[in-house]
Amino acid sequence: LSAGLLRQATYTTTRLGIYSVLLERFGGADGTPPPFLAKAAMGMTAGAAGAFVGTPAEVALIRMTADGRLPPGERRGYQNVFDALVRMAREEGVLTLWRGCIPTMARAVVVNAAQLASYSQSKQFLLDSGHFRDDILCHFCASMISGLVTTAASMPVDIVKTRIQNMRTIDGKPEYRNGLDVLLKVVRYEGFFSLWKGFTPYYARLGPHTVLTFIFLEQMNKWYQRLFLSA
Repeated sequence: LSAGLLRQATYTTTRLGIYSVLLERFGGADGTPPPFLAKAAMGMTAGAAGAFVGTPAEVALIRMTADGRLPPGERRGYQNVFDALVRMAREEGVLTLWRGCIPTMARAVVVNAAQLASYSQSKQFLLDSGHFRDDILCHFCASMISGLVTTAASMPVDIVKTRIQNMRTIDGKPEYRNGLDVLLKVVRYEGFFSLWKGFTPYYARLGPHTVLTFIFLEQMNKWYQRLFLSA
């Protein structure tokens, strides 16, 4: 739990903060939001930066989660996330904290380009329709749309990440050469739509997470503007 909380406190705050700044910086002088492709590029930038900052906590999270499945003699026995980070840096070197940083950043680029850009675009569409005001209902509906888009975009990337992490070595050769090889073999042997196998439970997890993230973000932005910017 401590590692999961630290990961959210580093990864999520970084990506949302950077995206909000970029969205405000590159919007029109009259408050007009940037076009969709620009929003996607901002989401990719914010996701990559957030993933880099959050990788140490994610490495600790993965190790602490897997610790109970290891034989007793191989368990690391980290007391909490801070104990894990200190021991990893001391026993294996500081760079160990960023192990797997590149694939983590690649996944974050796809997920955040889909999530952040689709939320902003959905919210803009709902407001322009004239049937919604900038309130929690609008944020909820835009978040649900964003969750669908994010699920569709991120599931193939997650399959690649999971298969590579769990791949076997057959006759001295790894099961997959790279991420593209994973995609080609999955499509060839399991069918194209197997890239989205388990869509419903995946969305059942990601949907509420997306909704809560953006509702809290919007409310905190309003409080910040009311308490500090308007003072």
